[in-house]
Amino acid sequence: MQNDVIVEELNTLLRGTYMGIRGFEHYIQELNHPELRQNFQSMQQELKQNASKLAERIQNLGGVPADDEGISGSFHSFMHKVMLPDDTKKIIEDALEGIDQYGIQYSEELVRGDLDAESKKMVEEVINTNRGHVEKLRQLLPEFI
Repeated sequence: MQNDVIVEELNTLLRGTYMGIRGFEHYIQELNHPELRQNFQSMQQELKQNASKLAERIQNLGGVPADDEGISGSFHSFMHKVMLPDDTKKIIEDALEGIDQYGIQYSEELVRGDLDAESKKMVEEVINTNRGHVEKLRQLLPEFI
């Protein structure tokens, strides 16, 4: 297995993680509930920690880590901000959908790809962080229905 293939796979996940960080930034700016904002900030910090770990792993494999979400990610981020709901319940639902679709499902596809054991373990940790975020958001949702 070639490191350049692994690096590209990890960079794809890293760019997606940056999209998640940016998405949380959009949510945090819209939230008026201090406790909910704090929960979103905590989840965003965990994404930043994952990004840091992924970047370090990419460097250890001799690659150059992505430093943003990429061109398509930037466009997606712009559209996300423009179309962001202003209702708290809908913000939580939007976050749930984004994390489930991109943070979990897409990342699970990546794990099936060309990764070495250490990188695969790291990706699984990232997925587990996202699963925790989904669970947390599901717990918070009933408070805002």
